[in-house]
Formats: sequence, C-alpha cells, structure tokens
Amino acid sequence: MSITGENIIGFTTSATGTDQLRAYDPVSNATLPEIFTIATGAEVELAVNKATTAFRAYRHTSPEVRAVFLETIATEILAIGDPLLERAVAESGLPLARITGERMRTVTQIRLFAAVLREGSWVDAIIDPAQPERTPLPRPDIRKMLVPLGPILVFPASNFPLAFSTAGGDTAAALAAGNPVIVKAHESHPGTNELVSVAIQKAAQQCGMPDGVFSSLTGAGPALGQQLVKHNGIKAIGFTGSFKAGMAIFDAVTQRREPIPVYAEMGSVNPVLLLPAKLATAAEQVAQQYAASITMGAGQFCTNPGLLITLAGEATEKFAAALQQQLHSIAAGTMLNPAICYHYYENREQLARRKGVQTLVSGASQVAQTKGAPALYRVSGQHFLASEELQQEVFGPSSLLVVCADEKELQTVLSQLHGQLTATVMAEPEDLQQFAVALQLLADKAGRIIFNNVPTGVEVGYAMHHGGPFPATTDIRSTSVGASAILRFARPLCFQDWPQQLLPDALKDGNPLNIWRKVNGEITRDAVSK
Repeated sequence: MSITGENIIGFTTSATGTDQLRAYDPVSNATLPEIFTIATGAEVELAVNKATTAFRAYRHTSPEVRAVFLETIATEILAIGDPLLERAVAESGLPLARITGERMRTVTQIRLFAAVLREGSWVDAIIDPAQPERTPLPRPDIRKMLVPLGPILVFPASNFPLAFSTAGGDTAAALAAGNPVIVKAHESHPGTNELVSVAIQKAAQQCGMPDGVFSSLTGAGPALGQQLVKHNGIKAIGFTGSFKAGMAIFDAVTQRREPIPVYAEMGSVNPVLLLPAKLATAAEQVAQQYAASITMGAGQFCTNPGLLITLAGEATEKFAAALQQQLHSIAAGTMLNPAICYHYYENREQLARRKGVQTLVSGASQVAQTKGAPALYRVSGQHFLASEELQQEVFGPSSLLVVCADEKELQTVLSQLHGQLTATVMAEPEDLQQFAVALQLLADKAGRIIFNNVPTGVEVGYAMHHGGPFPATTDIRSTSVGASAILRFARPLCFQDWPQQLLPDALKDGNPLNIWRKVNGEITRDAVSK
C-alpha cells in the first residue's frame, strides 16, 4: 500500500493545500521521504460538513451494523500487514515487537466495542411505564436511553501510534456509539495515520456506511487543531497528550458559543507508595521491578512511575542504592521524536536544580541521537511540599524519590498530590492496617489503584478505568480505555408518551434487541407488560 500524503475526507482524498510536512525517523535521525499536504480551511469545512450529513444516517444504524463495521475495520488493519508495522516503527523509534503487540491491542479494543454493541446494555435503557390510574395524578410513560452526540474530533497520542491513534480507543468508542469521527493526524506519524485511515475508509465503503463517517486531516502545530476545535459542527473531543496542549483545547472550547465535552488525558506522574515492611523484605526485588518500569519504552508511557514516595529508614536506603545500581545498568532508549527528547533533558535539568533535590542517577545527554538516558532524583518530604513544581511530569525515563520524615509528613505529601491516572501501593499485609489513612488519601487522587505491581500497562476490558482527577484528565468521570469509554460520546435522551413505532428499539415494549433494561426500577430482559 503506497503512501500518497493526501487527506482522507469521507470516501475521497484531497490535497489542495500548499503547506507540507514530512515524518522523522528517530532511530536513523533522518527525515522520511514522503510528503504530506496540510489540510486547508476548505478541507476542514468539507470534512465537518460530510460528518454532519453522515450523522443523520449513521446515528440510526443498528448495533449489529455498527459492530460489523468495527470488525471490518479490525480486519482491514490486519490486512495491511508488515508495511503498517514497518512504518509505525520508522515514525516512532519503537521496536518491532512493541508495535506488533500494539497492533493486536488496537484490534482487540475495536473488537471489544463490537461486543459491547451486541450485548447492548451500555445504552442504559430505563422505562417507567405509564400509570394512568395513579392518584392524585396519573404517571406519564417515560423512557430514557443514551444516544450519540454528533461528529467527534480525535487527537491521537505520540507514544502509541496505533492503540491511541487513528483507530485507537477514542475513534472506536465514538464510532461504536453512533458518531462520525474526524481525526487530526499526529504530525509525528502521518504515514501510519494514512495507512490506518485508508483501512477505515475501505471498511466504511464495504459496510455501506454513509460518506463522511470517518475523515483524517493532516496538520502541523496547533493551527489545524484549533480550527477544528472551534468549529460548531464538532460535538465532542477526545485528546491524549501533554497538559499544555490539552488545556489549550479545553480553553478554546470554553470560548465557543456552544461549549462541548472535552475528554483530555494529559499525563500523570503515577505516584508509588513504598511502605516499610515491603522494602524491609524485598528492597532489591522492588528496585529491579521499578527500574524496568521507569525505563520501559524510554519512559514514554502516561503511566510511567515518576514519583516514588516512602518513609526514611534503613530499608529505604537499601532500596535507593539498589534502584541506582539498576538504572545505571540500563542503556538510553530511543525517544519518539527530537522535540520530546529535547524537552526530556530540559525538564529533568530543571528538576535537578530545584531546592533540596539530590541527583542519584543522571545519564549523559544523548539528545543528538534522540535517546533518553535514565535519571533518578531524591528529595525530602519537606522540600517536596514546599515546591509544587516537583509534581510536574518529566516525560521520559526519570523518577523522583520522595523520602518523608514520618507518617504525618507522608500523609501530608499524599494529601497535596495532584490528580493522577494511577497510584500504586507496594506493601506487606502488616502495612495495610498501619497505613490505612495513607491508602485512602492516595486512592482519593487516582483513577486506578494498583497493589504490589507496576503502573505501566493498561488492560483492555470491561472493568478498566483509565482516567483520573484533574490535571490527569479534564473529566474525572471518564475513561479512555475499556468498554466504558463509549459513554463519553453519548448523552441521555428522555422520551415521554412517545408512540411505540417511533421509539428506538432499545425502548420498545417488546425489547427486540433482547438487552438488559431497567423497568420499574428492576433490571430485566423481559418485555414490558401491559
């Protein structure tokens, strides 16, 4: 499959603009040859208009039709074969094994949403049948369910060129809910984006979807994204990236005549609470475990453990020494692009200069080779509390060890943490009762709590929640991974005294979809009895 550099707009391609960009290979430190044309304002209008028109038909497609569409997307992505893997490797610097696994994760989450559609209860159908004989006033027939929003704008992530990108969780969830999608392609992997976009385009045509159900536009810098964000035709936004970019999108939306939901995942330092009994019995084992987690993928995970919090003591000193030794032995890893690599070294140098911060590991800069060397810093709980900047994310293979003087200081540190995607507890059973207050303080700050494991790695399934309190995300209630991600792209609609023939199938008396519903307050699959 050749790469043309054109924008995908519904069932057509377009390249009317004069501005262009090229992708960069961080391993060879060379620009890739293909030229991509940046979308113009007219192409933005065309994509949004097509999506708006497509929504009128797509919103009424059956769950089965949309499930088949999603499964066809998954099949078309796999059909690209090695060229997709090779291109994603070239544009990200990530190893082939990682990209191969990520492709299967992408396909798995698409298929998960197909299963969610077939099971059907996600629409939250609730029926309160009429009670005309009720006194003193009759009860009307009231029925409620979730319905799609309209065209959704998706901003892919730099660190997952497949799973959090063009056909990633945001796109799959939005399409599953019945919404057209417009992707603003990530400028770090435009070739990967085009290959996947064409696969989605093919699937849409094969399945008889309306023209405009999916589009992908290329842009450099914030201009295209801001134009799309402010367009009245866009009804919700999914974003994965930095705090700065996420807040720029959020702020722009608040200035619209019609504000819309922004589901922005903006990173996290993912605190790890290392409790005394655990370090006393397994300091070296935990150090080895966390050295691997800190440096996995050159530290370029939103769940990278960037903050290690513990109490002063002999076990902590043993752990710190073992972690230093482990990190010294790990080679620098290729980072996603030169800008990310540059900011990694810049941010860790700023961290090292903060008052009270001690450098334990600081691998020499390899910014010229686009490689991130491991780093580890240490600070007292007192100094940590005095500087909010110490909570800022250093995106890369770096972590900060916070050593608290006593349990009271530990609790204060935990209570002052920002919102997080994850929080982890490394503990023995005897730790759990003694530090019950600390555990609750930690749980209050995160969307997912992990016990005796590492935060890197996010399972795709029904129970997963990948979100958290601000500033980890802009909406504490939402997740970007797992079956519940579909809920972000739907809204409740209540039908009162509506004729049976005009009701959605999910709300009809006979329950033709055979889904679980709440009728008169009870969960059932039964038909509504008269």
